[in-house]
Amino acid sequence: MKRISCRTLWAVLAAVFLIAAGPVQAKTIKVGAAINMTGPASTWGQYHAKGMQDYLAYVNDVKGGVAGNRIQVILADTAYKVPEAVAAVKKFAIQDQVDMIATWGAGEGLAAKPIVQQYKIPTINFSTSWEILEKPVDYMYLPFGSYRMDCQAVLEYIKAIHTGKDAPKVGLLTFNNAYGRSIHKPTREYAARLGVKIVAIEEFPPKTVDLTTELLRLQKSGAEYVFMQMLPSAIITTLRSADRLRYAPRFFGTWTSTDPDFFRQGKGLIRDRLAMQFPGGLPSDNIAGMNVMKELWKRYRTVTRFDAAYWEGVAVGMIMERSFVRAQQKFKQINRSTINQAMESFKNEDFGGLLPPVTYTKKDHGASFRARIVQVREDGTYVPLTNFYTPGKEKIRLVK
Repeated sequence: MKRISCRTLWAVLAAVFLIAAGPVQAKTIKVGAAINMTGPASTWGQYHAKGMQDYLAYVNDVKGGVAGNRIQVILADTAYKVPEAVAAVKKFAIQDQVDMIATWGAGEGLAAKPIVQQYKIPTINFSTSWEILEKPVDYMYLPFGSYRMDCQAVLEYIKAIHTGKDAPKVGLLTFNNAYGRSIHKPTREYAARLGVKIVAIEEFPPKTVDLTTELLRLQKSGAEYVFMQMLPSAIITTLRSADRLRYAPRFFGTWTSTDPDFFRQGKGLIRDRLAMQFPGGLPSDNIAGMNVMKELWKRYRTVTRFDAAYWEGVAVGMIMERSFVRAQQKFKQINRSTINQAMESFKNEDFGGLLPPVTYTKKDHGASFRARIVQVREDGTYVPLTNFYTPGKEKIRLVK
């Protein structure tokens, strides 16, 4: 009778153990998304949700998930109401046992922050309100530079294009909520440093349908430039009210200024008077990341061309996927704790140019501080007016 070698014996025992234990079960990675789907200007939230859902579906359908682990998105409609967002986040944390969360508006993210930190769930907020990252910063993340960056970039651009001898006169027009007011303080601070004069600040409720009174006050204040913090439908109302008054300032917005419905509703109103800070890649950039966007358009048919709202949903989905990948690579498991640790190790994570390289540390969850100004065209395209640059550190370069 032949003797069995130790190596063969161990191989047989290992096989018996694996058979007895059964197949290794893949984990379902759960993502909770509390997003405005039916409230004021909800098309923005709808395209956010679809962009994120489409990209994570693409990870499942094309990549087989993350290391074989499928991703499940649990979507809750907040209707742009803080209590609904808080209730959704509590449900995600306790009942759904999600591994990661996406929150939406500035007020919603701020209200959800204590819950997120109590249950230690890494969370990306779609609104890049800088207040989200006030201490303590734990578990709350932004996908790219905050509205502080938008404020500085817009004012530096205004200063660069202004031709008058006197200081540029800028008026602010914003929602009267946390999102709208997020640009008030930093704009005043940067204006003082840059020699820009803030002549008026007008704010209004999101459901307002006529802004003639607010625009009239801005006109009387002498504002040559109007910097807005509102969602797309309100910008349409702004442009219509300006025409009614024959008021012709240059209008500027943050990256939240457009969605697909904006171009349909704004036909004949947008013209050549609107620009915005946009920190993402565009089709004209010829970047690798745009190939992924085109694949999503073709596969899921949510949109058929580039859209800024859909773009951010995809960007957030990409950051989530990368955090899952890094958690698996570093810790061999994907859960709340390992995802958070993985994210805090991000260093210039590249996303094919679709958004600036992302860096997170234990103390800084701001992602990036790279900006550029783009012209919004009526045909739904965006034309770069500046280079990508770091406001306050690099000189802005106008693109002819």
